[in-house]
Amino acid sequence: MYFAALSGLAWLAVLLLARALRGGPYATFLAVLLGIHTLSSLAVFSHAGVAWPLLAYFQAAVFVHFALLIRPSLRGPLYRAAVSVPGSWFVAVVFLSVPWGIARALGFHPWGAWLPFALATAGLVDSLWASEDERHVWLDGAVVPSLRRHESRGDHDPRPLRIVQITDPHIGAFMSVAGLQAICARAVARDPDLVLLTGDLLTMESQRDPAWLAAALAPLKAIEGRCYACLGNHDHEALATVETALALNGIKLLVDDMAVAETAAGPVEILGFDFVWGDRAGHLRRVTERFPRSEAMPRVAMLHDPGAFHHLPDGSADLVLSGHTHGGQLGLLRLGLRGTVVSALSQVPDHGQWALGTTRLYVHRGTGHYGFPLRIGVPAERSLLNVHGLWRATAS
Repeated sequence: MYFAALSGLAWLAVLLLARALRGGPYATFLAVLLGIHTLSSLAVFSHAGVAWPLLAYFQAAVFVHFALLIRPSLRGPLYRAAVSVPGSWFVAVVFLSVPWGIARALGFHPWGAWLPFALATAGLVDSLWASEDERHVWLDGAVVPSLRRHESRGDHDPRPLRIVQITDPHIGAFMSVAGLQAICARAVARDPDLVLLTGDLLTMESQRDPAWLAAALAPLKAIEGRCYACLGNHDHEALATVETALALNGIKLLVDDMAVAETAAGPVEILGFDFVWGDRAGHLRRVTERFPRSEAMPRVAMLHDPGAFHHLPDGSADLVLSGHTHGGQLGLLRLGLRGTVVSALSQVPDHGQWALGTTRLYVHRGTGHYGFPLRIGVPAERSLLNVHGLWRATAS
């Protein structure tokens, strides 16, 4: 009874505060999101037993977290550890517990009420840590008639093109400035030919001050001339912040633009597409017509949203690097399977290698995440990509 009453009062207080300080649209968003969470959490709490003080703390963390997002700002590690992370974990637990709550409301006594807690805890691990690995992409030149996964194998080039892709760090509750700084430092230590940033660097917490993103990307200054970026959808929310931080660190931002990178493996054209919501086919066609392929060198394109890949004119790039999906974020990769929520609900490439025509796509799982509060079954990615056959594909 007390849990329900206090949760209801907290929901109303956050809603009124959001309305007063940030306006109707955000207040409506919080009313729906926290309203569903509050109602669903009552079923979870009713079975808390002796653990009720702990669940009460998690519930408080949820409301504090969303209340402070009304005036979003990056906060320190103590706040993230005490509020943002446990609050996000509990939101995930409650969401995953909805089927059990419905079953109980219908008079059933379902097995496995502990399972949402276990899944969210495993997801917390996938959301906070990622292993370093190396991946290989072969450009085999085969014509693939329809968009599909395509993981060809071939001879290793004596000197493949070595790329570190950084995408979707979403500096905020889970990705700190220090965390992205460490990812960038590790990228530099791997001595890649190219570091390509494919968008969504920020969240609402990190948009206000360009110094935060500039500090996070500072290690890349050591390999200036090898770093390029394109824009993601969230970058448009604070475009000046992103542009300033990239420029301060010598990272070339390509917005529907092309550059030639002189690498140890040979010269490469880098084409960076802007993120657009509408007429994606027309947008990609116009950009590729403005920058026709050179016959003298291969081309790597940066396209934040892999959902636009099938609109890319065939042959206008050898390899396209995307992010945006966070690898599907919720899926079965930890079980050795490929399925994710994205692949189950759409035709959008969710992770890994894909092909259409002669062009190949690599969808990075992301260094961070956003939206649903955790990754579950889809770990973050920090990989070095070895691209084989790039110059053979150009020659053919």
